[in-house]
Amino acid sequence: MSPQDEPQEIPIEDPDAGAAPEGAGSLPEEAPGEERAVATEDVEQELEALQDRYLRLQAEFDNYRKREARERSAAWARAKADLAQKLLGALDDLQRVTNLDPGSSPASVLIDGVSLVERKLAGALEREGLKRIGEIGEPFDPHRHEAISILPTASPDLDGTVAAVAIPGYEFGSQLLRPAQVQVFEYRSADRS
Repeated sequence: MSPQDEPQEIPIEDPDAGAAPEGAGSLPEEAPGEERAVATEDVEQELEALQDRYLRLQAEFDNYRKREARERSAAWARAKADLAQKLLGALDDLQRVTNLDPGSSPASVLIDGVSLVERKLAGALEREGLKRIGEIGEPFDPHRHEAISILPTASPDLDGTVAAVAIPGYEFGSQLLRPAQVQVFEYRSADRS
């Protein structure tokens, strides 16, 4: 074999080898270890400041929530005390009635005393927003009335109206406390009987 026939190694050049990376002239050289340590300390200080701020905000919110609960509780206690104060007059009258001597007091005095207490108590609660529901002649409303029985009527005008109230109902504002228990008229023509 001749030296020309022997395989020769041909060097392959890497076009990127030896060339400077793009923008290498514009990038600064790597920061020395000291500059990295300063940057790390700055980040750690900022992180500590943020954690401290977070803990302070959390504590402020907890204090706010506790203060709101105390204020709500105090307002509720004041409202109950205010209502109790308004009922004291009726309670005083009731106590006077119970202290009557049954042997020397006529029944009419007792009835008048209880009637007075009932009017005072109802008046105080009405001023606070209590409303009595369930009147004879009003239209039956299943959301406000509970039908305990049905009474037949020959008049179509009375169909679906309250015939009698067994137990009155009460609303406080828009909240139904107790439905009225009522008897309801139902129209029945003479030929259906």
